[in-house]
Amino acid sequence: MTRQAPAGYRLRVAGRLDQHWSAWFGDFTVIHESDGTTSLSGVVPDQSALHGLLMKVRDLGLTLISVQAIEAAGKGGRRQEG
Repeated sequence: MTRQAPAGYRLRVAGRLDQHWSAWFGDFTVIHESDGTTSLSGVVPDQSALHGLLMKVRDLGLTLISVQAIEAAGKGGRRQEG
């Protein structure tokens, strides 16, 4: 089995998520979009961690709009689309 490299992801959820949730989401960057949604951007080490992140979205009762793989610019910083 090949080990997966860390990958960047952007999750969009409906509504506004407060900045204090950033740490709970593994220090993902929380961005309030102009359309009333929230983007969570960051790096996950592997697919298992991504699934854990999606479970947190579910556990908070958030409506998941999209999941997008993005280019990782470094942990905690803004990412560029890949």
